[in-house]
Amino acid sequence: MRAIFLDRDGVICENRPDHVKSWAEFRFLPGALPALRRLSVAPFSIVVVTNQAIVHRGMAPAAVVDEIHQRMIREIQQAGGRVDAVYYCPHRPEEGCFCRKPKPGLLFQAARDLGIRLEDSYLIGDALTDVEAALAAGCQPMLVRTGRGALYAEQVLRRYPEVPIFQDLFEAVSWILHREVQILPTQPLKVTDVPLAAPLG
Repeated sequence: MRAIFLDRDGVICENRPDHVKSWAEFRFLPGALPALRRLSVAPFSIVVVTNQAIVHRGMAPAAVVDEIHQRMIREIQQAGGRVDAVYYCPHRPEEGCFCRKPKPGLLFQAARDLGIRLEDSYLIGDALTDVEAALAAGCQPMLVRTGRGALYAEQVLRRYPEVPIFQDLFEAVSWILHREVQILPTQPLKVTDVPLAAPLG
C-alpha cells in the first residue's frame, strides 16, 4: 500500500499561534475539504501525521486531541473525503523522542501498522520539519505555502531544491493526481478499518 501523509495544522486546518486546544478552535483551511474529497478516490492510504505537544505541555489532554481528530474525520467524511488514520506525537521538543517531526517515527509506525511502502508515498506539510521527516523516512516531501509554509518556502528551496512547493493542499493534491493519473481507479477504494487516532508515547 502507498500513502499520502498529511500534516494537520497549516495543511488541513488553520495553524493557530496558541495551538488548537479544542474542536471549537479547529477551522478547516479554504480548499482543504474539496482537496480531500478529490483525493479520496486515489489508490493511497490517507494518513495524518502531526506534532501535538499540547498534550505533554498540559494545554489539552490526549482525550481532547482524540476528540478533535475524530470530529475532523467525521467532517471530512461528510464532505465526501476520507482520512484513514491519524498518528500524533504528544511530546515536547526537549523530550528527544523519535516520533516528533522532523524525526520519522510517526511515518515508520504508520508503515508498520498499515503495510505502507514509504518509498512510494508522499508527505504534504507546511514546515521544514515535515520536509525533513519525509526525507528521513524515504518518501516524497511536498511543501504548501499555507500555515507556516510561506515562511519556510525560501529555506526549503535553498536546502532542498528538488522539493515541489504549492500554494495549498488542493494544488498539491492536483499535482499528485496528475502525476498518478495512469493508475487511478475508476471507483473509490473501500476504506480499511484502521485507527482514527493513535498517539505515540
